[in-house]
Amino acid sequence: MSEVTKITDYPHLERLDDGKEKARKAKESVLALSKLYKIHDDIVQEQKEIEARRQVAFEMRMKNKGVSDKLEELNKVFYGLISSDDLRARGYQLEKIMKELFVLFDLDPKASFKIQGEQIDGAFTFENTDYLFEGKWQKELVGIQELDAFSGKLSRKLDNTLGLFLAVNGFSEDAVKAHSTGRRLMILMDGSDLMAVLEARIDLIQLLLRKRRHAAQTGNIYLRLHEIL
Repeated sequence: MSEVTKITDYPHLERLDDGKEKARKAKESVLALSKLYKIHDDIVQEQKEIEARRQVAFEMRMKNKGVSDKLEELNKVFYGLISSDDLRARGYQLEKIMKELFVLFDLDPKASFKIQGEQIDGAFTFENTDYLFEGKWQKELVGIQELDAFSGKLSRKLDNTLGLFLAVNGFSEDAVKAHSTGRRLMILMDGSDLMAVLEARIDLIQLLLRKRRHAAQTGNIYLRLHEIL
């Protein structure tokens, strides 16, 4: 496309009937295309600069001993919970781990709360968008019913409210497919994602950004870790 925008002369058109008019229209079309290409090029360049700044910010965070120590502490707590048989305590600790991560990555977290009888596991703000958080740690894959219930909570909030659903053991294929059509209200995260963040293999900010962008571009709300790293 960039080669087309460099064309300035159209002798092959000028030799045709009404050639000058055809050449004039061609110049106008190429000029319009050049403007669009410039806008696209600027957007791509800006995105690259944003990604570079995010990478620098991630590296600086990882070099911060306070951050690395906190991640190590939370990682030990998480691994300690894997062998726990106390499901209620494990669920509570999972919420606590996520809230600590939201604090660590400056996502303005809110603790669990109830609104008109609805239990909300937590909330945070990411790039000026409010997110509700729900976490599940159960043996079974999270299915359609659980995602339907979470979607209902989201639909009763302001239009720009989105959701992050963490299921440590993952989601059923049917549930993912059902909620990857129509208006997509949530992105999905599993235990592999959480471990990657706790082990400092990926920044939580980068993880959320990649998942949200993938959902916006493809409709798929469940981008797997192996597709990112």
